[in-house]
Amino acid sequence: MSKLTRVVIVDDHPMVAEGIEAILDSYDDISVVATLSDGKAMVDQLETLDPDVILMDLNMPGLGGLSATEMILEKASDTRILVLSMHDSPEYINTALNHGARGYVLKDVRTEEIKTAIDAVMAGEVYLCTGAEGALAPSDSNREPLTNREQTVLLQLAQGKSNKEVAIVLDISVRTVETHRKNIKRKLGISTTAGLTRYALEYGVLQGTSTNL
Repeated sequence: MSKLTRVVIVDDHPMVAEGIEAILDSYDDISVVATLSDGKAMVDQLETLDPDVILMDLNMPGLGGLSATEMILEKASDTRILVLSMHDSPEYINTALNHGARGYVLKDVRTEEIKTAIDAVMAGEVYLCTGAEGALAPSDSNREPLTNREQTVLLQLAQGKSNKEVAIVLDISVRTVETHRKNIKRKLGISTTAGLTRYALEYGVLQGTSTNL
């Protein structure tokens, strides 16, 4: 008998979580070990639950999916995180993948596709559902991602800090902050600080401030 794939569902919408759990319970090779409503609960219970795959919503009350993904992968790098979202914008997809997610599935896919996605990431693949794959035009999928440092600088800038204040917080020179700022704007195709703030708010860089997915 093949080893059961241990799955945890993390979504703050009970009907969504219950529906997915009902689907997955119909498969003999999957065991849904828990359904949780926020990222902090997942991080806190990671060692106890020991999941193979986490089905992760992105924006939830408290600790959102992006931050939770980073914290989970720091503790257990082999965990496969599969994002479930209702949004198909390239920014959401790229941001999730850049944070370590192994796949991205839209919530309106056929029920069997969630199982297909789980099997794919368990096999070491990166899985994008058809809708997510189609949203990533060549120019988007080949766009240079933000580095971890650039993401940190973006977070500070989006909180309204000046270049000098960011330099103090991160213990780097103002010139270095200016270079990061220039690179961030180039990579995201955003020309203004207000645009950077809107991006951070909309795509979950500022956890707890975005609208729920």
